[in-house]
Amino acid sequence: MCGIAGIANFSTTPDEHLVNRMLTRIRHRGPDESGIYAGSKVAMGNVRLSIIDISSGQQPMPDSSKRYWIVFNGELFNHIELRAELEAKGYTFNTNSDTEVIVQLYACYGKDALPKMNGQFALAIWDTLNEELFLARDRVGIRPLFYHNNKGEFTFGSEIKAIFENKKIARGFNSESLSQVFTFWTAITPYTVFKDVYELSPGHFMKVSKSGIETGKYWELRFDNTNSNIKSLDEAVETFDELFADAIKLRLRADVEVAAYLSGGIDSSITTAYIKKIEPDVLNTFSIGFQEGEFDETSYQFEASKYLDTRHHAIKCSAQEIAERFPAVVWHSETPIIRTAPTPMYLLSKLVRDNNIKVVITGEGADEMLAGYNIFKEAEIRRFWSKYPNSQLRPLLLKKLYPYLPQMKSASPTMLKLFFGYKLEEVDNPFYSHLLRWNNASHIKKHFNTEITQKLEDYDPYTEIERILPDGFDQWESLAKSQWLETTVFMSGYLLSSQGDRMGMGNSIEGRYPFLDHRLMEFCASLPAKFKLNGLTEKYLLKKLIRGKIPDSIVNRSKQAYRAPIASTFLSDDAPDYIRQMLSREVLEKVGVFNADTILPLIEKMKKSPRTSEVENMVLASVISTNLVHKQFIEGDYEVLTDDLILNSNIINDK
Repeated sequence: MCGIAGIANFSTTPDEHLVNRMLTRIRHRGPDESGIYAGSKVAMGNVRLSIIDISSGQQPMPDSSKRYWIVFNGELFNHIELRAELEAKGYTFNTNSDTEVIVQLYACYGKDALPKMNGQFALAIWDTLNEELFLARDRVGIRPLFYHNNKGEFTFGSEIKAIFENKKIARGFNSESLSQVFTFWTAITPYTVFKDVYELSPGHFMKVSKSGIETGKYWELRFDNTNSNIKSLDEAVETFDELFADAIKLRLRADVEVAAYLSGGIDSSITTAYIKKIEPDVLNTFSIGFQEGEFDETSYQFEASKYLDTRHHAIKCSAQEIAERFPAVVWHSETPIIRTAPTPMYLLSKLVRDNNIKVVITGEGADEMLAGYNIFKEAEIRRFWSKYPNSQLRPLLLKKLYPYLPQMKSASPTMLKLFFGYKLEEVDNPFYSHLLRWNNASHIKKHFNTEITQKLEDYDPYTEIERILPDGFDQWESLAKSQWLETTVFMSGYLLSSQGDRMGMGNSIEGRYPFLDHRLMEFCASLPAKFKLNGLTEKYLLKKLIRGKIPDSIVNRSKQAYRAPIASTFLSDDAPDYIRQMLSREVLEKVGVFNADTILPLIEKMKKSPRTSEVENMVLASVISTNLVHKQFIEGDYEVLTDDLILNSNIINDK
């Protein structure tokens, strides 16, 4: 795992010293070594976290002809098979690294190399002959890649903080992107919350030359291509078993130790069980719990560890620890966040690093691909309820979905209808499954200040979702629509970023996700809905597969969403001083996003209330994180680099 950064300029020679500062800013992504390729039109570099071919995998790296130079962030899991394919065509190799396989693969196939790659990556390849920069990102956006283009100078990096090392780039919020974040929890690709800073969308490539910028898509996940070859659930289980086992086998490839997260749920437990079956040696597992019992799953974590015979490492975090680390989490997330849930993941990755481990396998993706989230069941209940909107019994089904939420225990049918009845009868709306979640988040925008509210008066963030919908989306089945929205918007835009790559790489830890092997994703997307959500039984196929492989208590437990405390984190008497600053009228008015006249009374109300609502908690986290983003990125108020911290990158001069 690594970080990359660079500048392409077709009218003047880029400054490799600026690229060195860009790499220094993201050195947490690759603390082992760094290198820069410096040409007359491009300067680009890499900070490396050595995992495969530790001794000779240094970057930037050329192909055998030295026409192409690559900087690469990620892992190519099927590099052994692709190396053999290239060797059969006469290509020779100087290293055992996956990076060299990619640059040789590109030399052979060009952009058509991308569909052959099974991995998680962001890469940049410079063609010295055609003077063209090629960039690409993995299918679902596991690894980030951002860019800025201004007057012929193209700046790119694994993180936005690297791009902002270029002082010619203006810094400011994009109001429309803020509206997206406070609706969908994320800006919609390719936008970010910053003006004129974009991400390369998942599953896309980009070519940059003196002629301009060309972008293309090489992969798209669809849920409407039913696999007619699968005739029964048993056959589906067998195929899934084969694909999942191979996905894990590939992700165990490394020249360093690979560990696993063990959350106490089905996904991480079955992932760990398969790892132990493939490599029965001692496996280190890691988990995090909470001192507040409402959020804690420690008992299930230890039960899974004992059953699977792992060497388990566990910590519990407090609300105060979450508050103390929240600024670091925002710094790595590079966007306002409406939850504190990324913070424990940051603490967990630190635990892994403290044990001298660089790689962890995790269970992300199972809920999206096999309909595990309550939002899928919630949508089906709401559809059922919409046929009988006056029913007093049907809303009670919703209480069963959220037994872990204290406010649900005493909720009456009337209260349930007030909360869950939003646009209940709009069952033909293509976004029906997500309307309630997005509406709840949109309440945050009621606290925007007057200026931003006026700017957004005629703006509808839903048009951004409509812009990226696949062809024929309106004709898909209801679960297919729900899964696409959850995978494309929430998972790619929020989960894999704010809780995945960024929290791991903040402590130089690489996460690997076998459920997101593209072969497995395509297979799951092609299955009949009843194999995934059967009645109100989520992950139906997976539960059939795992009986006897993990404890029954974990298989049978109610689905519990991963959550972390918010109000108790930020509003306690011993909360860090920065929180009072971020919630002060002075800062609110300086940042200019939220209205102090509505925020300050809300904060006082929350301090006095024994229990706060989910929307109030989201507002609180949103205000603090937004003001922190402004402080860190727009004002540039972060720890300033000193000379002794600047990387001494190895520079390959090709001017």
